[in-house]
Amino acid sequence: MLVHTDLAGRPAPHSTAGRELLRHGYTILRGAAPASLINGVAHDLEPRFAATPFCEGSFYGERTKRFGRLLIRSPLIGELVMHKAILDLAELALGNWCERIQLNLAQAIELHPGALAQFPHRDQDMWQGSLGEVEYLVNVMWPLTEFTESNGATLIWPRSHGLEALVEEPAEPPIVAEAEPGGAIVFLGSTLHGAGENRSSAVRRGIIVSYCLGWLKPYENQWLAYPPEVAKQFPADLAALAGYVQHRPNLGNFEGQCPSVLFGGYPTEPLAAIDALRPDQDALLADYVAGQRDGGEDLAA
Repeated sequence: MLVHTDLAGRPAPHSTAGRELLRHGYTILRGAAPASLINGVAHDLEPRFAATPFCEGSFYGERTKRFGRLLIRSPLIGELVMHKAILDLAELALGNWCERIQLNLAQAIELHPGALAQFPHRDQDMWQGSLGEVEYLVNVMWPLTEFTESNGATLIWPRSHGLEALVEEPAEPPIVAEAEPGGAIVFLGSTLHGAGENRSSAVRRGIIVSYCLGWLKPYENQWLAYPPEVAKQFPADLAALAGYVQHRPNLGNFEGQCPSVLFGGYPTEPLAAIDALRPDQDALLADYVAGQRDGGEDLAA
């Protein structure tokens, strides 16, 4: 069956949010998560916010606090990371360039009064790959407090993504991504953005969850953030998203097997390496092996 695709070869989005994300480089989902979930996450993270020192360096922000490993900071974070509508958007934006996506980062951010506007940037610049055609990343900002123009809500330059990322100056001014807790601000890794200036008297808190191509080195080292003895407690799909699965063909293996084998402890005996190939590679290999076997039978005859 023929499936209509956009110019990048991806399936055409069926949702308004998907169309907005691909067309404008960002979308905002209002009321994506219930207040009870966001309030629970905020409560769980409160002690860590209080204990975390300010960042060092102008990019992170000297009036800003940041910390990661959120899947061990609150049992509720997994619900945000595995949010179906968000994962659908990530698959839409990234699925044409990888066999599976992975968790790139789960980080909490707190902007204090006096925080300067962040340097406008594109998160895809972490990787020195081809630009303008491939999307590497999808970001999701979950506000824990209201995001307003005065407290440093994220600034996003519409339609600055894709091929426009190769243009030195964006064609349009930024929008202020104002949102209430429970909303989700979603934008591509090629979209120009940055935190705004906090001119208010209150802190601005949020969570950034991002997803990247499964064959990339992620921003946050997931295997160190969530070692096997921790990740084995996750639901299987969350553990896979956090890196405990192979990206075919054979990427991210442990002794030739899926790294989830470590959930049973480090093996005491040698393991047999097991192919983890894409279906097209399996078919090509099967034809190759069959051809050799047929050739050997002809020689025997």
